[in-house]
Amino acid sequence: MEMRETSRSRSPGTHFVDIHEVREEEEDDEDEEGDKPTKMSEKQDKRFKKLPTKIREIRRPDFNRQVSLETGFSALNGEKNTEMKTLPRSGKSFGGFGTAHRIGGAEGKKGDFNIFRTKSSLVRQSSKLPLRKESGITDGQYNNDFSGGLIDKSDNKSVPAGRYFAALTGPELDQVKESEDILLPKDEKWPFLLRFPIGCFGICLGLSSQAILWRSLASSPATKFLHITPLINLSIWLLALSVLIAVSITYALKCAFYFEAVKREYFHPVRVNFFFAPWIVCMFLAIGAPPSIAPETLHPSIWCAFMGPIVFLDLKIYGQWLSGGKRRLCKVANPSSHLSVVGNFVGAILAARVGWHEAGKFLWAIGFAHYLVVFVTLYQRLPTSEALPKELHPVYSMFIATPAAASIAWGAIYGEFDGLSRTCFFIALFLYCSLIVRINFFRGFRFSVAWWSYTFPMTTASIATIKYAEQAPSVISKGLALTLSFMSSTMVSILFVSTLLHAFVWHTLFPNDLAIAITKRRQGKEKKPFKKAYDIRRWTKQSPLSLVPGMGKHSNPADRDTEAG
Repeated sequence: MEMRETSRSRSPGTHFVDIHEVREEEEDDEDEEGDKPTKMSEKQDKRFKKLPTKIREIRRPDFNRQVSLETGFSALNGEKNTEMKTLPRSGKSFGGFGTAHRIGGAEGKKGDFNIFRTKSSLVRQSSKLPLRKESGITDGQYNNDFSGGLIDKSDNKSVPAGRYFAALTGPELDQVKESEDILLPKDEKWPFLLRFPIGCFGICLGLSSQAILWRSLASSPATKFLHITPLINLSIWLLALSVLIAVSITYALKCAFYFEAVKREYFHPVRVNFFFAPWIVCMFLAIGAPPSIAPETLHPSIWCAFMGPIVFLDLKIYGQWLSGGKRRLCKVANPSSHLSVVGNFVGAILAARVGWHEAGKFLWAIGFAHYLVVFVTLYQRLPTSEALPKELHPVYSMFIATPAAASIAWGAIYGEFDGLSRTCFFIALFLYCSLIVRINFFRGFRFSVAWWSYTFPMTTASIATIKYAEQAPSVISKGLALTLSFMSSTMVSILFVSTLLHAFVWHTLFPNDLAIAITKRRQGKEKKPFKKAYDIRRWTKQSPLSLVPGMGKHSNPADRDTEAG
């Protein structure tokens, strides 16, 4: 094998010998590209004759600039006309693949909401990207980011519960903190289906519970002196039914076209409880149906149709609470968690209406057991759990709904408003009074569709008061029933008018739903929380000997001598 020497060197005195074959990509310098075809043919002829070796200069790599990852992928794929691309030292060169296919950064991607579309349409659109063939990334692995790069599509599948508490603020966790970034543009109006939240079923909750209230006022012996016509119950029931149909159709369209956004709502620690709302509304309408439409004893198939989804959600949600993990109860507990418990008591009431009293007792036991757990968890506020929002809001009226519904369900199952029913009713009445005296807690918050779900606890307490007035008739009990009924009906009327104004006059009923557009991980370096003195985890990680003064790691002199030796 022949060795040849050269003095081609940038610095004097440098002399290198290379005994390896030189590939044609490494032969020429960049300044000699003009003579490349002629020299290439000559060198190929020589190599075929005797495989010459030649001396080459070993160049030190330049670490002053970052090389884009796409240039590396092109080199691996054997592309010859690849220009060396350099990126500024911003630290974002590893943030995503396919930098050449970005269209002007965030401005180029603005208005593209395909990330939340249903999976089938998303795969069809991502198949048009040229990046997949160049970098070997599959369709199901990455998707376009609206901040100018690519994001992991797993962001759409499951966002940790703690991430919602860290990135969002507000009573319903619906406002993004200023330090956080989202996947969709804030200054552009989103499609209507993306702005339509699951909380819209709260409107149906408020109206359907009012139908039950006015049926009780018209038929109860305690309020017979009012001579209330059943037509009020009929009109409210028809209104609630029409609103339920409209909301259900709209949300079904959202599930069809933006299923990824629906999954984001399901993983939201507050909104997951509103998935119980459609079925609770259906049971409310069955219980509050006017006598002219439905008989007193309903068919059991109605109970099976409406209670089946609630039992499935119970197994899913309660299983997460029991098994622990990132969605254990002390992590995700909030006042709206009562909504997942109320469904069991409403199902027990409907079971009594269809004649299945044993099924009603079963549901009542499940609901009461989990109500105690939720109630205690929300009261004690463990320091190791995620902190609830500090803003006080009508969301705390959810504390009223569960004991009031439990008292009504027990009376419907056993046929009388006995001691246990009154105990649950008095608990609800005390919580009601504790919220009324703190009226300032409910000021200073903007109107939201979610406020509707906070009207049915007031209505449920009013119905329980009417049942109590039937068993203990007096001026005080009847006056209390009328007062609470008037307050709940007034609140529903105010919210109904406000909803119409915000929807058709001011067009502000459905703003951009920023809560579903948060990233799975915080962009940038995340600061570690300051360890407080009462943090239990800080003490459990320490050794028991470290708490004793003078007994540390090297408290024994013999140990120090041993280590020194």
